[in-house]
Amino acid sequence: MSAARNPRPVYIGVIGCGQWGPNHIRNFNGQPGCRVLLCADIDRERLGRMKGLHPQTRGTPDYREIIDHPYLDAVVVATPTGTHHRIVSEALAAGKDVLVEKPLADSLERARALEGIARRRKRILMVGHTFLFNSGIRRLKEYLRAGTLGRVYSLNATRTNLGPIRNDVSATWDLASHDISIFNYLLGAQPRSVSAAGERFVQKGLEDVAFITLSYPKKVLANIHVSWLNPRKVREITIVGASSMIVWDDLDGAGPIRIYDKKVVRQGDYRSFGEFQLLIKEGDLTMPRVELIEPLRAQAEHFLECVRRRRQPLSNGRTGVEVVRVLAAIDRSMRKNGAPVAIG
Repeated sequence: MSAARNPRPVYIGVIGCGQWGPNHIRNFNGQPGCRVLLCADIDRERLGRMKGLHPQTRGTPDYREIIDHPYLDAVVVATPTGTHHRIVSEALAAGKDVLVEKPLADSLERARALEGIARRRKRILMVGHTFLFNSGIRRLKEYLRAGTLGRVYSLNATRTNLGPIRNDVSATWDLASHDISIFNYLLGAQPRSVSAAGERFVQKGLEDVAFITLSYPKKVLANIHVSWLNPRKVREITIVGASSMIVWDDLDGAGPIRIYDKKVVRQGDYRSFGEFQLLIKEGDLTMPRVELIEPLRAQAEHFLECVRRRRQPLSNGRTGVEVVRVLAAIDRSMRKNGAPVAIG
């Protein structure tokens, strides 16, 4: 108990003050025994805004000042994906623990290299797959672990909106990385193969719409639809099981989870050999109470605990590599016009 009341101080530097960097600074500065000493960004206007919001956090245009700082325990990397390999490898080599935004890197080779550096240097490497710290997703994991749905048949994820359109990665690497990490977490497995189709409508070289089908062990089928070109913002996952079905809607203000007591059963009264009848069974709709906390705050708490106790994070380097492995296979399938690609 005393360790929880007086946690070991952790000093952090945040590299990148664009979309997510300011949220990291806010959350880490709000944690007991933690302080963001430095933040870095090439945009001095952003640094000025951070100084106004967090006077105790000094800004610098040179991220290497954070890498080389002797008192910093950890570094948060919230920069474009293409810069992750360089910055994260430098931070790990300097003896810093690292929390890096997803995806871990822009290629499987670079992702595996970062995981290897962290392992050899015995550093904490955590990937910001934030939805693994979402209260609703955590509850889904509890239901699957308890066998509430019976045998799992399929999962379907929809993640759409009109923008924001990124120019460093495709909608697949930006959006589907969330759902791949969620599916891997819920099922405790990686997919065996993928078939995907995507198209580039608004900019060259980067798909802004994609439809992805993943085959998981035990004949579990999963589908992901991602798009930057959709009139509705949707963050929804449907899980179909033999005993019941669950829908998670992250944007539902009444509650994120609905459990449907619906299933298909075989009629036990056989009229002749080999004959049976399929019946639709419909029961109650349940909306369990889910305590909502900011996932980024929960992620920050988990990262600090791992730094202090030298424990592997839930979304560690290995799980980050597995997500990038699937993303790379999706790209290969798209180049093959949707042909199935095995995930080694």
